[in-house]
Amino acid sequence: MIDPRVQALCDEFSVRIIDKSRYPGPGETRAVATLSKIINRHGIEHARFVMTTLAETENNKSSLDAAAFGAASDLIRAKPDWADDVSKWLAVWDACPVGELQALAYELRGKVSMRGALAGLIYERLWRAFGPRSRQLDMLDDRRPEWR
Repeated sequence: MIDPRVQALCDEFSVRIIDKSRYPGPGETRAVATLSKIINRHGIEHARFVMTTLAETENNKSSLDAAAFGAASDLIRAKPDWADDVSKWLAVWDACPVGELQALAYELRGKVSMRGALAGLIYERLWRAFGPRSRQLDMLDDRRPEWR
C-alpha cells in the first residue's frame, strides 16, 4: 500500500511510481519508503522542496531514487540558509550532474552509505556556489560555476 501523501506528492510533480522490480526511467521512482520517511520526519513541505530540488531541475529527472531524495533532504536540512535562496539553490542543482555523481557514488556501494557519498559529492558543488569563496572565482578551476 502506497502512502497516500507520497502518491499525492508524486502526482503533483508528475512523477510516476513504479514497481520495485523495474528500473526507473526519467520521471519515475520506486523510492516510496524513503519519501514516506522524509514526510514523517520532516513534514510535507520539506518533502515538496526535496521533490522540487530533483524533479524540477535540469537533467535530474532520472535521479529520483532513495539516495538522491535522502541526499537532497540532508543537504536542505544541513544548509537551510543556502536553500532559502531558492532561485540560486535550484540553479546550482540545474548545473549539477546528479546522475553522473550517483554513478561515482555507486562505485563505493557496500563500503559507504550511497546517500552520504552522494550528499558529499553534491555538497562540494553547492559549497562552490554558496561557500566562503563563492564570490571569488578560482581562475584555474575547471568547473567554473554556470549559475552566475
